[in-house]
Amino acid sequence: MKLFMENGIEELAKKSMEEIDGEKLTKDDIDVRLKWLGLFHRRKHQYGKFMMRLKLPNGVTTSAQTRYLASVIRKYGEDGCADVTTRQNWQIRGVVLPDVPEILKGLASVGLTSLQSGMDNVRNPVGNPIAGIDPDEIVDTRPYTNLLSQFITANSLGNPEFSNLPRKWNVCVVGSHDLYEHPHINDLAYMPANKDGRFGFNLLVGGFFSAKRCEEAIPLDAWVPADDVLPLCGAVLEAFRDLGTRGNRQKTRMMWLIDELGIEGFRAEVEKRMPSGKLERESSEDLVNKQWERRDYFGVHPQKQEGLSYIGLHCPVGRLQADDMDELARLADTYGSGELRLTVEQNIIIPNVETSKTQALLQEPFLKNRFSPEPSILMKGLVACTGSQFCGQAIIETKLRALKVTEEVERLVAVPKPVRMHWTGCPNTCGQVQVADIGFMGCLTRGEDGKAVEGADVYVGGRVGSDSHIGEIYKKGVPVTDLAPLVAEILVKEFGAVPRVREENED
Repeated sequence: MKLFMENGIEELAKKSMEEIDGEKLTKDDIDVRLKWLGLFHRRKHQYGKFMMRLKLPNGVTTSAQTRYLASVIRKYGEDGCADVTTRQNWQIRGVVLPDVPEILKGLASVGLTSLQSGMDNVRNPVGNPIAGIDPDEIVDTRPYTNLLSQFITANSLGNPEFSNLPRKWNVCVVGSHDLYEHPHINDLAYMPANKDGRFGFNLLVGGFFSAKRCEEAIPLDAWVPADDVLPLCGAVLEAFRDLGTRGNRQKTRMMWLIDELGIEGFRAEVEKRMPSGKLERESSEDLVNKQWERRDYFGVHPQKQEGLSYIGLHCPVGRLQADDMDELARLADTYGSGELRLTVEQNIIIPNVETSKTQALLQEPFLKNRFSPEPSILMKGLVACTGSQFCGQAIIETKLRALKVTEEVERLVAVPKPVRMHWTGCPNTCGQVQVADIGFMGCLTRGEDGKAVEGADVYVGGRVGSDSHIGEIYKKGVPVTDLAPLVAEILVKEFGAVPRVREENED
């Protein structure tokens, strides 16, 4: 944290990569410690280049921020691009160390920070992507996610209190019946509930994915009034920080501590760290409608504000170039209020569009190509992690392959309803394959000739929403060249798809 708080990054940025690699301490600085500043060195695939992850609470961003990020990546040519992440966040790529001090200043000038977005820190707080504009929302999540982010980073100045956790930690605030926020895969999820005429939140704890274990969050049997969102977060983080295991990193997520103490033991540790020393029991007045059918946010939808609409755009596997970001910023300014929203499915929403302007927006060339408000039924739910193009841990390439396999499958079968397909390049499961209807986890397997080829373990049956459920392995080690027919078969068998009739003269 001193690299940021005491400006050590200025000195580090003046050194060449040769100097840095010649000294163990600075080599660790760029490969490990810079992750506390949101900088990830891509040593294996892009030596000297960094991915930079931001903090974007609730996925809310502005046209000015988007233009600034576009200006940063544009100078890096083919290496410069941006991704929308599965935590409603931006990641930019191609960054080189000498530019970092200037970029950090630039981020601050547009109200952004990358601080504490990697390693053993609290990740981007997730909320309802249509918070404040959703006619059916339970509560506007933006004030809570903003407060959480400010609390955790000490208003972007750096907060050593919460920067040395045993492992990374995820938090979300639920504001919609749709559970767009995926509460069951967070270490802490705030679930809206009333109690004795007061509004507040029931709490779920311990949800996580890792290479060795995946668990859904479980009830803490606790409720806090809305005013206690921050004290409760602080109490949970302090319990995890002070008591969590710090050995084998495969066993250091918060659920391992909950296992060790038991849920009542963990609750007691949280309770004694509350300012009042007390924690109320869970409320039975849960405000989430469990029978709710999850809504589709693509296309044009009326907002709660009369005369305004929001438009959901598909962003294929979350990847954008600088020109794409500039164009999004222009559309947000021209048709909306200069605001954009990111979603955990790696898509983008333009809010606050005057309903009278929606048709003109739909005619924009940008929406006619990749960034469609009406994506095909299988493209809608497609999510993919970074993959081997940039990530040294990924075993297979994911983003382009996800698009290619999905296109092949769409030629084979017709699907009656959206099916969520997630791709992840390795067992760390950044692509969250276990919550997908169909998930693909990269692996190496044997081809027909017995040689090693890129493959995937295929998962089926993951669900999100009130009946959330983690998917299970359907078939292991499928060569990527064999995936399309297998997926078509699964869609017919499990999801009511119908084989498409081939034209006789089609080759």
